[in-house]
Amino acid sequence: MESAILVIAGFIIGTFGTLIGAGGGFILVPLLLIFYPQLGPELTTAISIAVVSVNAISGTAAYARSGRIDYKAGLVFAAYTIPGSILGVLTVQYIPKQLFNIVFGILLLALSIYLFLKNKKMKVGFEMPSPTHGRKQHNITDKEGITYKYCYNQTYGNIISVVVGYISPLLGIGGGIIHVPAMVNWLKFPVRIATATSHFILAVMATVSVITHAVNGTYENQETVHMILFLAIGVVPGAQLGAMLSHKIKSHVILQVLAGCLVIVGIRILICSFY
Repeated sequence: MESAILVIAGFIIGTFGTLIGAGGGFILVPLLLIFYPQLGPELTTAISIAVVSVNAISGTAAYARSGRIDYKAGLVFAAYTIPGSILGVLTVQYIPKQLFNIVFGILLLALSIYLFLKNKKMKVGFEMPSPTHGRKQHNITDKEGITYKYCYNQTYGNIISVVVGYISPLLGIGGGIIHVPAMVNWLKFPVRIATATSHFILAVMATVSVITHAVNGTYENQETVHMILFLAIGVVPGAQLGAMLSHKIKSHVILQVLAGCLVIVGIRILICSFY
């Protein structure tokens, strides 16, 4: 019975995580904290980041077929996440469980408020920044024939990627809930390009985190491997569905869904932290 529940949970995580380019860790970590309270921060994040890795790889394959991944930006940003992701894995074991929960809940609420405010501004209109002053201009035409033109600051993108690389394995959330809003609002990527590219970056970053956990022996417990396996079985088809739905749902709706999920999960985690 538990195995079937894990598969269903994995499917939901894969669908929503890929739809918004966040990997699904922001859903899985709260579930683990609520239903598996005996797990410490290190094991909780290790399980989550392994599932996020599977989700990101599956989702990236689907997004690659849509032609919406910015590989030039994605490869550079992914490279900058690697040092932080290794450091995050090595430091999570030193964080007390209650502090971990509080920090996680506050982060989710702060991100949700930021997204709600920024999403209103995005509906008014989008002005592409000038390609001067260190900005790189990219043009991408997807498989549907839609052309996206945008500029972004490479230095800002690299700095954001280092921070995301550290936070991702530290909280087990994959980093997409930070990277996607940052790419859209600060770097001025189109939402659909940001979600697809974020998933590509996440595939690299999460895989590095998983390898680091494996080297540290975090996955030696058979129960841990069992949970990851059945969650992954559901995540793979869920990621394909999420990528397909991303073609049909408007950009501002994707951000609204992300913000709404963050509010619910953040409040739930904070409540659990004090009881």
